[in-house]
Amino acid sequence: MILFCALLPLVATAQPERYRIDPVHTRVLFAIEHAGFSQALGTVSGTEGVLEFDPQDWSSARLDVAVPLTRLDLGDDKWNRATLARNLLDGERFPQAHFVSTRIEPVDANRARVHGQLTLRGVTRDTTLEVTLNALKRYPLPPFRRTAGFSATAVVSRADFGIDAWQSVIGDRVELRIEAEAVRDGNAEAPAGAPDIIPTPADDTLQDAADAALNNEMDKHP
Repeated sequence: MILFCALLPLVATAQPERYRIDPVHTRVLFAIEHAGFSQALGTVSGTEGVLEFDPQDWSSARLDVAVPLTRLDLGDDKWNRATLARNLLDGERFPQAHFVSTRIEPVDANRARVHGQLTLRGVTRDTTLEVTLNALKRYPLPPFRRTAGFSATAVVSRADFGIDAWQSVIGDRVELRIEAEAVRDGNAEAPAGAPDIIPTPADDTLQDAADAALNNEMDKHP
């Protein structure tokens, strides 16, 4: 009994702690081929969500985040509107991307593969993030909250999510780079308004006519 009581504090500290994703210091960068000329780069800021994490046991971690696609920025207002048009991301009907982890595969003390389900434009696909823990320590400025910092990468196919317009101009392979910080917060809650999981391909009858903004922009690049 004495030994059991002595071990209780160790067991308690082994539980994953809850962190709140810091939307100010978290950003998603994406790269996609532009007509074979270059990789178009864009970012999305404002990601919110919850991370449960114990650095001594990556396998117990859980991640639930929402990415506000309406905050997408390609550096040009017309391109932003075109990308959010109905025949591409359809930002009016699907303003968020949503990722929920299903399994964590530790690689070493600071790296892991985070397997999960990504929902984009109403379609859900299995997606894997290659994640590196950069730091887990107290933030150096008030209020000195314990903070975890991560870098992650992933590759997805836009066609897998039913986003297949303008194949002659826009590549299919989308490379993602994510820089994220999470602040310890026992009261953190999963993001509101996350889309339902729909693990089926997008309806083939979806409107495939280009949005006027995209037409206007593409006319400039025959």
